[in-house]
Amino acid sequence: MATTTYSKESAGGSLTARALREGFFAGLVAFGLFILFVGLETTQNIRNELVLNQRWGLLAIFVAVAAAGRFLGVLYVQPWLAARKTAKAAVADKDVPETFLARNFSKLAILALVLMPPVAVALFGVQGSLKWVDNFGIQILIYVMLAWGLNIVVGLAGLLDLGYVAFYAVGAYSYALLSQHFGFSFWILLPLAGILAAFWGMILGFPVLRLKGDYLAIVTLAFGEIIRLVLINWTEVTKGTFGISGIPKASVFGIWSFDVGAANNFAKVFELPMSSAYYKIFLFYVILALALLTAYVTIRLRRMPIGRAWEALREDEIACRSLGINTVTTKLTAFATGAMFGGFAGSFFAVRQGFVSPESFVFLESAIILAIVVLGGMGSLVGIAVAATVMVGGTELLREMTFLKAIFGPDFTPELYRMLIFGLAMVVVMVWKPRGFVGSREPTAFLHERKAVSGSFTKEGHG
Repeated sequence: MATTTYSKESAGGSLTARALREGFFAGLVAFGLFILFVGLETTQNIRNELVLNQRWGLLAIFVAVAAAGRFLGVLYVQPWLAARKTAKAAVADKDVPETFLARNFSKLAILALVLMPPVAVALFGVQGSLKWVDNFGIQILIYVMLAWGLNIVVGLAGLLDLGYVAFYAVGAYSYALLSQHFGFSFWILLPLAGILAAFWGMILGFPVLRLKGDYLAIVTLAFGEIIRLVLINWTEVTKGTFGISGIPKASVFGIWSFDVGAANNFAKVFELPMSSAYYKIFLFYVILALALLTAYVTIRLRRMPIGRAWEALREDEIACRSLGINTVTTKLTAFATGAMFGGFAGSFFAVRQGFVSPESFVFLESAIILAIVVLGGMGSLVGIAVAATVMVGGTELLREMTFLKAIFGPDFTPELYRMLIFGLAMVVVMVWKPRGFVGSREPTAFLHERKAVSGSFTKEGHG
């Protein structure tokens, strides 16, 4: 008995010592990483001289958070996760019934999204709801739709595309130019922008038919940069870096308009106070419908022969060819379908902003969309939606965290650190959930009963 007690005490002491040691080293690493861009700040004075400001207090807070986080993680979080994993392994062979939330998560999420605008109006008023509907509703749904479109190319077909933002740009500029020069309405240009983006997706697909892996990623990255440079330099059509402004607004199928001076203005017809919030609420339901359409088409295609051909291509291209599958058409349909949904999102983006410029379609956008797909779990629609909500909604929430100024000082601007927090979140999720938020997969072909396959049986980064 004494031996057992002694062993437990020695194990606890060694764990505490290890936690202290790793916390100390984490603090040192944080000090080395943050000293240049947190501890030191460069500004210009009135004589355009470079002034070096020292922010040692802010640096100390960052180092203390890193050291304390690592200490608590090693001492408490890691043992808890290990015990939880052991408990889950013990009941792995038992059939655990799904909870009501797990069975109906998608339906409840759709219901919450449908009710979001009226609830926001009831809580914050018509004008007060604008921020929540636009910044948190429409912004997140745009990235959800883009990520679901890229998921067809990356998650289902296994083709690493780093230039997906090019199709987003094609859709946006197609709408902007055709609406201004030809006067087409939103409902005509929405499918037209998707078709044009799909056409460019096929153009990209032909040169990369024999490429895969890193080489495919480099070519798609170059394609995205080519599109951006064309938009910058073709000033006669795109107006270059000045962008295209004055893009016409969408209407409710031509029945009601949201232009202030129109006779059939929505607010005037229903005798409501004039506000731009009504237009944003209308756009919220439009992008919600487009996102749901993307999810529905993806689910249906995945269960069709073309969807299974995509998954076969993702797992092993040589085996896919040996089965008689035409890899040329399989790759082209994946690029075209994913690009089409990117074009839909681009045309909606142009309508929402009323202005498009090349600065909106840089490589960083492609990287963020790809990160959402990977973090959510390749091939998982629910996981991607959760990842988009966390990543995009989290960065938007930083703008609301003005209370951090009381902690880090009045000069602290939370939104400037959004990419730093975004990167740290990616590292944490990849360590904690290497196969994304949703690691399980449901096979498209099954015998008698459809069962989710654990992420342990799939390769990391694959669906």
